[in-house]
Amino acid sequence: MKKTIALLTGGTTGEWVVSVKSAATIAQNLDPERFDVYKIMLTEKGWFYEPADSVKIDVDKNDFSITVNGKKIKFDGVFIAIHGSPGEDGKLQGYFDMIGLPYTTCDALTSSITMNKGYTKAIVDGIKDLNIAKSVQLFKADYKPEEVTENLKLPYFVKPNNGGSSIGMSKVKHTDDLQAALDKAFNEDTQILVEEFVEGREFSVGVFKTKGKIVVLPATEVIPKNEFFDFEAKYTPGATQEITPADMTQEERSRVERVVSAVYQKLNCRGIVRIDYFLEHKTGNFYFIEINTIPGQTATSFIPQQVAAMGIDLKDFYTQVLEETI
Repeated sequence: MKKTIALLTGGTTGEWVVSVKSAATIAQNLDPERFDVYKIMLTEKGWFYEPADSVKIDVDKNDFSITVNGKKIKFDGVFIAIHGSPGEDGKLQGYFDMIGLPYTTCDALTSSITMNKGYTKAIVDGIKDLNIAKSVQLFKADYKPEEVTENLKLPYFVKPNNGGSSIGMSKVKHTDDLQAALDKAFNEDTQILVEEFVEGREFSVGVFKTKGKIVVLPATEVIPKNEFFDFEAKYTPGATQEITPADMTQEERSRVERVVSAVYQKLNCRGIVRIDYFLEHKTGNFYFIEINTIPGQTATSFIPQQVAAMGIDLKDFYTQVLEETI
């Protein structure tokens, strides 16, 4: 019997554009023989379903249902494709937990913690073979730039603590440029993280669970033409060289799989996540960058590339994710 799935997209942050593109990829690859899919848009103005031949239909938030042509439609589960708030920070997960509706992502606690880069690093610190760049966490209400200059060595990466898609992020090579970078990040968030630069190769790898087993997808090496992997590099075709599967030694591949599986487990993840990391040039050490609990699924995103490199059809992949979580 077919499952009725709500594909939830949009959001209330600058990442909503990416969310809409991700949902388009997912919608094209959900098995129509197994799932009846309704794309639900969430914006600051409301939550609604917009059929091609009709006006917007508001979602009843009491039970997350819609009424189409006099028929009330309730969902068996929700495929959350919202990057940023409220899809990736635990707010929607808490709502769905309260009304008893299953969803495809990490739970509310994991989602809210992992949106904060500083808190996440504190939790994964201690995993064998995982290293963390030295950093300073600043709060907008009470901070001093000297906390950075006195504790960290140049260059720095300055990033919003609760942001995504590299929005508000800067690389600082000179102390004179620090304040402008802090202002840019504080425009996006009240907390920011400033890290020492790790010189190394940058990678991104998808992890998911199927039939109770953690599966690590083939990693992607990221070689941006820009100074670093910023928003433009992430979402502009041709702005970044992306090599999937990444060229790593067997030892590196095995170590990475072991480390990211441990991260997935320690953070109590569900569904598809993406973990970004460096392999330091001089040592080959693994440096954790961040985890994305709702990674992009656009035409230029890593997860579809990695799924293809593993020899899995996207339709089968999304079916496995839905079967595991919903």
